[in-house]
Amino acid sequence: MTETLQLDALGDLQRTQYCGDLRLAHAGEQAVLMGWVQRRRDLGALLFLDLRDRAGLCQVVINREANPELHARASHLRSEYVIAVSGQVVRRDPSTLNPNIGTGEVELIAQRLYVLNDARTPPFLLDADTVAAEETRLKYRYVDLRRPEMQRNLRLRHEVAAAVRRYFDGNGFLEIETPFMTRSTPEGARDYLVPSRVQPGTFYALPQSPQLFKQILMIGGCDRYFQIVRCFRDEDLRADRQPEFTQIDVEMSFPTMESIFAMVEGMLVAAFAAGGYRITTPFPRLTWEAAMMAYGSDKPDLRLPAMVDVSSAFAPEELEQLKLRADLPLFAIRIPQVGDLSRRERDELRPLVAERPVRLFEDFSRLAKAFPTTAARVQERSGAEAGDLLVLVGAPLEDGKAAGDARRQRLALCGHAGALRLALGQRFAERHGRLDPKDFRLLWVTSFPMFEWDAEGQRWSAAHHPFTSPLDEDLGRLVSDPGAVKAKAYDIVLNGTELGSGSIRIHQTEVQAAIFRQLGMSDAEARQRFGFFLEALQYGTPPHGGIALGLDRLVMILAGHTSIREVIPFPKTARAVDLMVEAPTEVSAVQLRDLGLQVRKPS
Repeated sequence: MTETLQLDALGDLQRTQYCGDLRLAHAGEQAVLMGWVQRRRDLGALLFLDLRDRAGLCQVVINREANPELHARASHLRSEYVIAVSGQVVRRDPSTLNPNIGTGEVELIAQRLYVLNDARTPPFLLDADTVAAEETRLKYRYVDLRRPEMQRNLRLRHEVAAAVRRYFDGNGFLEIETPFMTRSTPEGARDYLVPSRVQPGTFYALPQSPQLFKQILMIGGCDRYFQIVRCFRDEDLRADRQPEFTQIDVEMSFPTMESIFAMVEGMLVAAFAAGGYRITTPFPRLTWEAAMMAYGSDKPDLRLPAMVDVSSAFAPEELEQLKLRADLPLFAIRIPQVGDLSRRERDELRPLVAERPVRLFEDFSRLAKAFPTTAARVQERSGAEAGDLLVLVGAPLEDGKAAGDARRQRLALCGHAGALRLALGQRFAERHGRLDPKDFRLLWVTSFPMFEWDAEGQRWSAAHHPFTSPLDEDLGRLVSDPGAVKAKAYDIVLNGTELGSGSIRIHQTEVQAAIFRQLGMSDAEARQRFGFFLEALQYGTPPHGGIALGLDRLVMILAGHTSIREVIPFPKTARAVDLMVEAPTEVSAVQLRDLGLQVRKPS
C-alpha cells in the first residue's frame, strides 16, 4: 500500500462488462469495469486511463472540472494498479476514434474509482510490441501472462481444446482419465520416477504416454476413447518439446487405417476452425520410403518443392568430371522465387554440408556454363523457372567405399539432401517471404519401418513402439528379414512438424511375443515388464488402433509461433527449469529419510 493512496475493498461491487467488450451499442449505459491500468495520460483538465483485462483495452476519461476529487485520486495511479471504475459509456468524438482496438468508438466517463491494489513497477512493459528476454518473461510469468498476446494464446488453446472435445463427443468417444502414477516403461532412462513412502525402495513413473492403458480400455470394451492428457519425459529439450506436455490421445476398436485417418482429419478441421482457419480433406498420403526419397525427411515440409534426381541428365563422363558417384542420386533442390545467392549467402551454405559426406553445387550458373545442354535438361526436369534458386547435391566419388548396402547409402544421401533443402528453405524462402506460416500443408506419412538397427547395442529396436502391428504381408519376415518389415504406423505432419504419431496395434498374443523376442527380449523379461498386458491380451482383445497428437505443437502453429513455450501457461526453460517457482529443488533430509533415499550427486 502506498502512503498517498488508500486502497478500497471490493465489497459487493460487480463487473458489468469486460473492458474489451464495450461497443457502440453500449453507449448511454452505466457500466462497471475492472482490470489493470495499462497507461495513464494526464492532459490537465482531462485524465485518460487505458484499462485492461483479458478481453482488451477501454479508455476511461476523468474530468477534473466535473469531479475534482476523483481526478486528484486518479493522478496517483500507476501502471498495473488494479482498479474498478463505474461510469457512463459514451460515443467518442470523431476526432478521437481509435480503429486499432475493438472499443475504439466508445469510452467510459468515470463517476467512481475503486483502487483495489497497487503494484510494483513491472520488469517489462506490457504493450503489444514489448520485447523482453525470455528468461525475464518466464521468471515473472504472472506479469507476462497479462500481455495481450499471451491472453490470445491461452484463449486459442482453450478454444482448440473445447473444439476437440465437442468433436469427439459428437462422434461417440468417451473421455476417460488414465493414471499419472504407473510403472516404469522400457525407456526407463527417460521416465520421471516417483518414490513410494508406503512401499520403500519402489518407484512409480510418470507416464510418457497412456499407451498401454488406452489399449486396455479397448480390451475392456470402451470402443472409442479420447483424452487431452498430460505426459512427462525426462529428456533434452528443444523449442517444440517440454518435460511435461499435453497430447490429444485417441484409440478406436475395430478400425481400419482409413477410418482413423478420416476421424483425425475431421478433428483437425474442427481445431483449425477454432483458430480461424479452414483446411480441406482428405490429406495427401506418402509412404515413408517415398517421403524419404522425395523430401529427405519423414516429416516433409510440402511448402517447398520435392527434390528431383537429375543424375540421368548427366553423361557418365560429366559425373566423373564432377567427381560424383553415378550409382547414387544427384538431387536438384529448388527454392522458388528467391533468386541467385550472393557470394556471402553461398558462403553461409558451406558449414551446412561441412560434416556431411556430400558434394554441393551451390552456384548453378557456373555449372550451366560448363555443361549448358545438361544444365538445360536439369532445369526442365526440376521445374526451375526464372528467379528460382537451384542447387545440386550428390555423393562424392571418394565415398564409394562407404559402409552399408546401396539402399542404406541412398537413404543416407536423401537425408543429407533433405536437411539441406530444409535449411535453404528456412534461410532464404523465409528471408524473401516465400514460406507462408499460414499456408497449412498437412500430410499422412505411412508404412514406416518396423525396426531400426541399434549399432551400439547390436540389436533391432522398435522404430515406433513395440505394440505397433507389422503389415500383414510382412509377418513372415519378422525373423528372416526384420529390416524389410513395414509397420502399420503413420504420422500426421504439418509444414515440416510432426503433429502426431499412431499405429494399428498388435492384438494377438503370439504376434506380440514374437515382436518382443525380435527386440532381444526374453520371454521372462517380457513377462517381468509387461506381464499384466500380455495376460490382458489373452482375454478377447479386439483389433484396435489410434494416435496421439501434440496439443502444444498444434496451438503453437495456429498462433504463429515457433516455440511451444509461447502457448503453455507455465513452461520450463531449455534446461527443464521453472524460473518462476525455482524448480526443481533439493528436498529436506527428513523427506529423504522417510522415503529411504540418499542423494549422490554426479562427480
